[in-house]
Amino acid sequence: MAVTVTNQATPIGNKLVQDNDADNTGANNTTGAAGTIYYLEIDNTLNAGQIVYFKMMDAASVTVGTDDPHYIFRIVGGARRSIIFPLGLAFSTGFTHWCVTSQVTSSTTSPTANVTVRYVTT
Repeated sequence: MAVTVTNQATPIGNKLVQDNDADNTGANNTTGAAGTIYYLEIDNTLNAGQIVYFKMMDAASVTVGTDDPHYIFRIVGGARRSIIFPLGLAFSTGFTHWCVTSQVTSSTTSPTANVTVRYVTT
C-alpha cells in the first residue's frame, strides 16, 4: 500500500490553544482576537465517574454562573471527545471557555480532576 502526503498551501488553523486545567474559572479571550475554531478536543479521562460540561462563549470575558454560554459540550467521565467543525465555528469577539459539572448556567462547580482542552483556531 502506498501512502501519499500532499502539502497544503494554507493550513486550516494557525493557533493551538491548550488549557491543562479547564475549570470554573473562565479562560477569557484565549487567542486575543476573533477567529474560527476547526478542531476541539476535551479530555476528561482523569474524572472516571464524573460528567463534565465544557462551555464556550463568543466574548472577551465571562462571569461563570451568570453568563449564558453559546456552546455546551457534554463529556462523560473517563473519556476524551474530539469534535471537528469542517466549515469552522466562527467567533467574532474572542474565545472564552470554562468547564463545570452541570449544564445549567448557574453551575460553578469545577471538575474533581483536571480536564485538558485543546482547540485549533485561526
